[in-house]
Amino acid sequence: MTSPESTLSTAAGADDRRRWIALAIVMTAAFMDLVDVTIVNIAIPSIQRDAGATFSQIQWITAGYALAFAAGLITGGRLGDIHGRKRVFLLGVAGFTLASALCGFAANPEMLVASRILQGAMASLMVPQVLAIVHASFPAHERGKVFGLFGAIVGLGAVSGPLLGALLTQWNLFGLEWRPIFLINLPVGFAALVLGRRFITESKAPRALRLDLPGVALVTLGLLMLLYPLTRGRELGWPLWGYLSMAGALVVFAALVAYEKRKAARDGSPLVELSLFRVKSFAAGIAVQTVFGVGLGVFFLVWTLYLQVGLGWSALRSGLTGVPFSIAVSAAAGMSVQKLVPRFGRKVLQTGALVMAAGVLLYIAAADRYGPAITAWQMILPLVVMGVGMGLIVAPLTDAVLSEVPREHSGSASGLINTVQQMGNALGLGLVSVVFFGEIDDRLRPEQVGPAFAHAFQHALGWVAAVLVTIFLLMFALPKRPAQHVEGAGDSAASTETETTEDRVLVS
Repeated sequence: MTSPESTLSTAAGADDRRRWIALAIVMTAAFMDLVDVTIVNIAIPSIQRDAGATFSQIQWITAGYALAFAAGLITGGRLGDIHGRKRVFLLGVAGFTLASALCGFAANPEMLVASRILQGAMASLMVPQVLAIVHASFPAHERGKVFGLFGAIVGLGAVSGPLLGALLTQWNLFGLEWRPIFLINLPVGFAALVLGRRFITESKAPRALRLDLPGVALVTLGLLMLLYPLTRGRELGWPLWGYLSMAGALVVFAALVAYEKRKAARDGSPLVELSLFRVKSFAAGIAVQTVFGVGLGVFFLVWTLYLQVGLGWSALRSGLTGVPFSIAVSAAAGMSVQKLVPRFGRKVLQTGALVMAAGVLLYIAAADRYGPAITAWQMILPLVVMGVGMGLIVAPLTDAVLSEVPREHSGSASGLINTVQQMGNALGLGLVSVVFFGEIDDRLRPEQVGPAFAHAFQHALGWVAAVLVTIFLLMFALPKRPAQHVEGAGDSAASTETETTEDRVLVS
């Protein structure tokens, strides 16, 4: 006969396996989104040649995704809280996969732009559920390990997108030119749907919430008024209406805050849970996340322009140059949460900011010393140092932001984290026109392009270093240690697990 103890042990083991398989599924979906954000940039010349896209259409192929993604993130997080994170995640994966197929089989540039906007909207349903599912499925004492894995995935996805895009474009599979960069999502999305239905445990907010439609409208309007001028400002010559739109966005956000306060007091179902900002770790982490997004937005764009336009390197060579950076980010991200943060707390993130700044300064020195004759080998040291610094930040930062957030608001918090990151990136992209293109003469002879881009690259990296120092200072507002790493956290593991189980809505 089987003892009750062995039966409970078997059930616990099965539940544990389900959690880790579910983690692999949602991490794969997160990786798919991260890669898709960057994979398109490397294939733009091929898209322009093959599809006959205009410059404006090329802008919208990249910007349409970002705008739809940023505008829908908070709403996507709240929908998961209301209707179930598993359900909304699977809906997002299905829509993302369908939109990827439409992108891959687009008959003209207009269809490709529309499909990319749909793809961004579906990603805004899928992505917020990733951290929310993790937050609801794992007790506090296990989240450090999980966020370490998440940080490694973020680091890998950030740089492997351009490399994968370069390979798929250069191989020209079945004569499809650029189309495989989208079609590769189809088998991944199908597998995530099948396995997700089986292994992901449903969870939602423990008390009934309703979708705040006026809040959705205000968030979407405010983000579009801010991000649209930033995305198209340089192309249109920074018109006056763009500045007025960005100023008006601040008014819309102020109206949103006032409305959400009244909404929370009236029925307790606001779209943006303003009470989250009373959690010090969340408020401080959001500020750091926004500024960090600005720095990354500037760096990755000017880096791509420097390699492919300034130095004249191929897409494949540029993609391979980023491999040491990607490896360094992934290795440092995993180590930071699992080994370093439990021992040193906030100092790990601050060290990461300073190490990344040091890598940026090394890159400036190398670009200045070697000029247009610089090789990929001479970039390895700066990129590895930068990668280590970034890895020390990305995973612990997510951990710090969510560590003290109530589980019933984890979807909303996750949506806010992703939204401010996208806003930071958009602000960084807007700054590129000032800190990079502002240093380049509009009329350059061919022999002047390399030196001009090298100078502009160094100037832009100086701004990135300044942003990283600012991040170091902002990090003093973070808690010295995330909640799950304080003394005695291990003693409360059992009670944390009990709370987590109670918050779940089990679906057979």
